Amino acid sequence: MSEFVGADFFELDHLFSDEERAIRDSARDWVDRELIDSRLIEEHHRAGTFPKQLAKQLGEMGYLGVTIPEEYGCAGLNYTGYGLIMQELERGDSGLRSFCSVQSSLCMFPIYTFGTEEQKRRYLPKMAAGEVIGCFGLSEPDHGSDPSGMETKATPDGDGWILNGTKRWITNGSIADIAIVWARTPDGIRGFIVPTDSPGFSAPLIPGKFSLRASVTSELIMEDVKLGPEALLPETTGLKSALMCLSSARFGIAWGVVGSMMAVFDEALRYLQSRTQFDKPLASFQLMQRKLVHMHTELTKAQLVSYHLGRLKDAGKAKHYHISFGKRNNCWAAREVAKLGRELLGANGVCDEYQVMRHLMNIESVYTYEGTHEIHTLVLGEHLTGFPAYRG
Repeated sequence: MSEFVGADFFELDHLFSDEERAIRDSARDWVDRELIDSRLIEEHHRAGTFPKQLAKQLGEMGYLGVTIPEEYGCAGLNYTGYGLIMQELERGDSGLRSFCSVQSSLCMFPIYTFGTEEQKRRYLPKMAAGEVIGCFGLSEPDHGSDPSGMETKATPDGDGWILNGTKRWITNGSIADIAIVWARTPDGIRGFIVPTDSPGFSAPLIPGKFSLRASVTSELIMEDVKLGPEALLPETTGLKSALMCLSSARFGIAWGVVGSMMAVFDEALRYLQSRTQFDKPLASFQLMQRKLVHMHTELTKAQLVSYHLGRLKDAGKAKHYHISFGKRNNCWAAREVAKLGRELLGANGVCDEYQVMRHLMNIESVYTYEGTHEIHTLVLGEHLTGFPAYRG
């Protein structure tokens, strides 16, 4: 069994409710048993495949659509509980957390928030059970940081629609049963539920990734895809609706990368304490301690940010710029921690006998997706100054 012990320098543990601690501990045990101790994540990382067989287990554990009410087959937990689950899943692997983030925040959230009651009843219980997998189509080959330039179009066709366009960098794309696709219509940008078995729809894998290898990343290609009127998410109102979904996902990322940092720090500390050079443990050398302290400091700060962000979200007070702060700070910190962890393990740090290189590779994607570091810098800059610098 894993001997992992979570770092808790400022004793945050007692600030969580009994239910929140139980949720976290259950997720921690599941990740240890199903991903780490079984070496399953190493197998899929090497093969570049996603462990799809875990989807229904994630559903059984209640980890999909966590914050959606129980009447739709979901757990109905608070956002801090959701964050703690994302933390533990990413401690296992960013690819697993990405799967859950997309399913929960980018697919189930828009159906629950913008969909009809019929759409909610049709999709959410099966998605919560891991029986129906979703993906989220916003980014395009030429429009990543600026989705307002999207070229995908939904043209009215009787009482339905004809969908044309291409999306890229889509998590879960090639294994999804439905896609939440954002397209330009005569009335502005709207969201659609698109069955992936629709004629004219294809989702080829993006090959050759060195990051998020245990995650499916695809293109979505739509060529005259015919949709009925029931495909439209009727309450979507422009790009703002899509950005609301991204805010929900970014909240989970801010928590998730704390798990990556915890895994790397724990592994590096144990390594330094047990590895001997020059007749004494590496942990006794000043240079090693300096790096370890820096890692621990950034991890601790990220934990504090996530905790308070969770409480703000639960109180209905979290703004988009709070979430940008969390995503920006914590992903930067996770990148720093993974880099230093790899250094501390020396040559062993590049082998997948240890976790650190996998986390280092993964964080390069997590640092970039759901808004780059630079974009979140500009979001915060606009909040502080009142000037939207990304508009020129």
